[in-house]
Order: sequence, then structure tokens, then C-alpha cells
Amino acid sequence: MAWGQKVSQTFRDRITWTADALGVELDYLMAVMAFETGETFSASVRNGAGSGATGLIQFMPATARGMGTTTDALAAMSAEDQIAYVYRYLLPYKGRMRTLSDVYMAVLWPAAIGKPESAPLWTQAERPTTYRQNAGLDGNRDGTITKAEAAGKVREKLERGLMPLYAWTGAVHPSVTK
Repeated sequence: MAWGQKVSQTFRDRITWTADALGVELDYLMAVMAFETGETFSASVRNGAGSGATGLIQFMPATARGMGTTTDALAAMSAEDQIAYVYRYLLPYKGRMRTLSDVYMAVLWPAAIGKPESAPLWTQAERPTTYRQNAGLDGNRDGTITKAEAAGKVREKLERGLMPLYAWTGAVHPSVTK
């Protein structure tokens, strides 16, 4: 399991159940959370750009409200408990998250799930604010952020998380419920 040595056994059990229930590759889900939390897997990590996003997959305030909670409540949870919200958030995309890019798009820009890797998400000319907020994802700095570019940093987290220093090769208990 990518990044499995950075989390508790309970976290590993719950995220394994979540990935299985969603039909998502476990390592992809772990890579997305590693990217979104700066490799901390902390439920309380806040977005540094000031969006108010919080937690394992950077829940936006409006998203949290739509799930019957707040980003403050999410931040106060343990990472293990917040996995239930990760599951609830991703459930509508079940069966559509086939690639690493698609798993990340479910978090970043769900409209891009299933689109080609070359699909543009935002351009500097057409969506200047959204582009500016995500400019760090524009790998070639051409003013267009494609799906592949956006997922590039997550792909790096996947590769890093599979290194022996971070990967978990022990047992997980996917029959454990969330």
C-alpha cells in the first residue's frame, strides 16, 4: 500500500475498505490524500492558499456543509474517522474512477472524470481566477492546465509512496467496516 507506513493500522483498514467499496485502486486513493495533505495524512491540514479547504481530500466549506458538517468539525476529527467523509464524498463517482487522474479529478474537478488526459481543465485566458489558483499544476507553463498536468504531482506522490520507506507490505483487514 502506497504511504501505508505513514498511517495507523485502523487507517489502513478503513481506507482499504473504502477503496474496495468504491472500486478504486487503493494506491491511487492514498496518493491523492498524500498530495492533498502534504504527505501528513492529517484530517486538520488546511489549504495554504486560503480557500478554506480542509482534511484528507481538502473538503471545501460548501462541500462540508452539503455533507451536514463543517470544515472545523472535519478538522477536529481523527484521520481515521474522516475516511467516512472521504467515502461519502467519492460515492457518487463510484465506477467512474478508473485511473489515477480520474481519482484526483473526483477531488479537484469532477467534470473531468473520464475525459482524455489531454483535456484542458482551465486556461489563463478563459478562467483566469481558477487558473491562477491552480497555476502550480501547469507543468509546462503554457497557460493551460490539462488533466494530465493536474494529476502529475499526484503521480509523483504515488511513485514516492511506493518506495520502501513509505509503502506498507503488511496485512490489512478490508473486512473491517468504516
